[in-house]
Amino acid sequence: MLSIIVTNLRRRPTRTVLTAAGIAVGVATIVALLSFTQGLQESASGFVHLGGSELGVFQANVSDPTTSVLPESMVGRLRRRPEVAQATPLLLIVEGIKRDPAAVVFGAQSDGFFTKQLVIVGGARPTSWQTEALVGDRLAAQLRLSPGSTLDVKGRAYRVAGVYHSGILFEDSGAVLGLAEAQRLIERPDEETNVIVRLSPGTRASAAARAIERDFPGTQAITTPEQALRAGANGTLISKAILVIVAIAIIVGVIGVMNTMAMSIAERRGELGLLSTVGWSPQRVATLILGEGIAVSILGAAGGLLLGVIGGDLLVRALGVSSYVSPSVTAWGLGRGLLVGVAIGVLGGIYPAWRVTRMTPLKALSGT
Repeated sequence: MLSIIVTNLRRRPTRTVLTAAGIAVGVATIVALLSFTQGLQESASGFVHLGGSELGVFQANVSDPTTSVLPESMVGRLRRRPEVAQATPLLLIVEGIKRDPAAVVFGAQSDGFFTKQLVIVGGARPTSWQTEALVGDRLAAQLRLSPGSTLDVKGRAYRVAGVYHSGILFEDSGAVLGLAEAQRLIERPDEETNVIVRLSPGTRASAAARAIERDFPGTQAITTPEQALRAGANGTLISKAILVIVAIAIIVGVIGVMNTMAMSIAERRGELGLLSTVGWSPQRVATLILGEGIAVSILGAAGGLLLGVIGGDLLVRALGVSSYVSPSVTAWGLGRGLLVGVAIGVLGGIYPAWRVTRMTPLKALSGT
């Protein structure tokens, strides 16, 4: 049976390739978006745990956490809470570096734990936080910066005092200014984007988050990557987009496979009738047709998986977010793409296979 399926597909290479290519595009799109979403979740994990924190406090009901605005006075109140061991404010400047708009500039207190945990791998810490900056090693490599170089932020030049590494994608792809200088630069005195918190020993992050949100109305305390994704619209939109694309890919793929198999039946009536006359049951002939549909779908899915892995990286680069999102291809993501391909073959082959069971050998041989 398998050898017959392969032979039949090879007899019509153009039709087989075009059908498989259509399926491959749909599967590739699904795999690329799934890898992008997984990368978003992993990046969100780093965003939640900036500076090794266990939760971050943001303004509630904002379209994106980076647009949050909080009063700097909140920091002192948070530090006095029993469940809080340390708290330090951050001011996030997005699109501040013209050479790499995706890079985030962090305004941070020089004595806060966010700044202290940075490992200096080149140069030294700034002696003047008004005129100097620290640069993450990933951003430094991308922009060819080194200690003594000049970094332009919002049109102002800062001397690169040192290059740091933290192990968190967001941080290593960005730069750090003094908090007061960052506030002055974007004209937001006494304001911050968020406050990152390290909890006291034995304190559960979820319990601390609920207490903080209760005592600080208008805030949201984020403790997990899922919460970070839900806090903005991007993650939700991408998740919904994947569902829509999966549905479209299945519908288009099913129509393509169904059309291919239906045309194959029309062209091979005599052959199928001959198989019936030599002892093949209608169910066995139907299995042959269904098998061909599944085979061409698996070929398309295999090509789609390869294209999807490549396309995930291209998607990130096209969106200009490679500085803080790295596509992550997982076995489950590839498995879902393959399942879609198989589903297309099964669904697309059901109707043509059913048509074969309704054909009588005499009609098939006569071509009517």
